[in-house]
Amino acid sequence: MHSTVRLTLITLALGLSACTVHEPYEQPEPPIERLPQQGPVVKPAPGGQPSTAPGKPAAIPKPMPRTSASFAPPPGGASHWDPKLGVYVLEKQPNTFYRQRTYYRYDNGWSWSLSPNGPWQETDSSGVPGGLGRAFAQ
Repeated sequence: MHSTVRLTLITLALGLSACTVHEPYEQPEPPIERLPQQGPVVKPAPGGQPSTAPGKPAAIPKPMPRTSASFAPPPGGASHWDPKLGVYVLEKQPNTFYRQRTYYRYDNGWSWSLSPNGPWQETDSSGVPGGLGRAFAQ
């Protein structure tokens, strides 16, 4: 009986050890097709010097997004999303911001509230979203 159990355990250990020695086979990904770049053809001028290519039109800057894909806007207030700060900026209250049900205000120091009208609790830059703390660093 003991020899059967011992043989079963040894067989099981050897069988499972083979799984740890071999790495799984990964199929190579297909190569990415690269299309030739299309652009204006620049031919050399008669003097052997290439002519300058006509300038590309200036890129039109994208408008700032009004909302975030990750955070809901503040209820009932005009605001816009500032991706650099990582918060909504309230438009009618200077230096007042919103993210995740919390309002933040900077007035010679940071404070936070659950309402845009207060009551405000004092905090330091570690109590505000990172983009705000960096933007108003002293």
